[in-house]
Amino acid sequence: MTRPAGNMHNLLWLQSGGCGGCTLSLICAEAPDFVTAFETAGINLLWHPALSTETGRQVTSIIDAVLSGDVPLDILCLEGSVMMGPNGTGRFHMMSGRDQPMKDVIAALAEKASHVVAVGSCAAFGGITACGGNPGEAVGLAWDGDQPGGLLGGKFSDRAGMPVINIPGCPVHPDWVTETLSQLTAGALTRDHLDALGRPDAISGSLVHHGCSRNEFYEYKASAEKLCEAGCMMENLGCKGTQAAGDCNTRAWNGSGSCITGGYPCIACTEPGFEEPGHPFVETPKIAGIPVGLPTDMPKAWFVALASLSKAATPRRLRENATSDRIRVFPDRKKTGRKS
Repeated sequence: MTRPAGNMHNLLWLQSGGCGGCTLSLICAEAPDFVTAFETAGINLLWHPALSTETGRQVTSIIDAVLSGDVPLDILCLEGSVMMGPNGTGRFHMMSGRDQPMKDVIAALAEKASHVVAVGSCAAFGGITACGGNPGEAVGLAWDGDQPGGLLGGKFSDRAGMPVINIPGCPVHPDWVTETLSQLTAGALTRDHLDALGRPDAISGSLVHHGCSRNEFYEYKASAEKLCEAGCMMENLGCKGTQAAGDCNTRAWNGSGSCITGGYPCIACTEPGFEEPGHPFVETPKIAGIPVGLPTDMPKAWFVALASLSKAATPRRLRENATSDRIRVFPDRKKTGRKS
């Protein structure tokens, strides 16, 4: 096997400690669908555990060809965390067809890849599989929670001189995957386009709060008290949209919505450690009535002052609608002064 004809880029996708939800999300990509996006970006999919037909020895032969250098590997994608247990041996997750921990296979392939991409928060930071004391010793490719490390170490650089590129989310937004891979194949993604956690600016340059359908309620601190209500969910229901990276409310999921537009608070699934917030997801921890998790970059004193002013100026329409399960009070129409 050799490099495909033309300006094509070989991509190998592996799954480790996860649920496969990021693949399920990817196949829901629209405008374009993921197949069209891959073709347009010149991506040749060497193998994917759910999307390819090769099994057994066919798969191991593809991996062996990459490891031997017979087949160049442009992009290695990992979905799911790396299982390091027990006691760092990795034998909780053995690669089918060979007596070798999956972590060792991933590490060897990463050395061969021009770019290494962590797809989803599990592959990036450990994610859900690192919950509950982390008995499986789950870690990300280059991060262990919010600390550099993971399987490859915080100083890892791929053959192109890039760190592991983290596309977070639980699951990941399909467009974040197709866009990032397209940027890589076009040579348009550099270290300067990544934040401190290795996330592309297209993801980390926005907060989930931006474009939120409940922003008017947020501005006046007109807050919902139950999940079924229309008001802002930051004050009482644990919404972290003002703290979480992502353009979820401006780049709709499946062309229609987001967690918040679906009536559920943002749980900051693009951030390391989101899986164990230290409190119920739908509760906002407070000290002296002030939320502990304040909006990004906002000093506490400013928030308290602005919140007090906002609440004092809250229109009746927002105050009443905030704790209703539907919009009941509609905006007043200005009188035109025209006589009928």
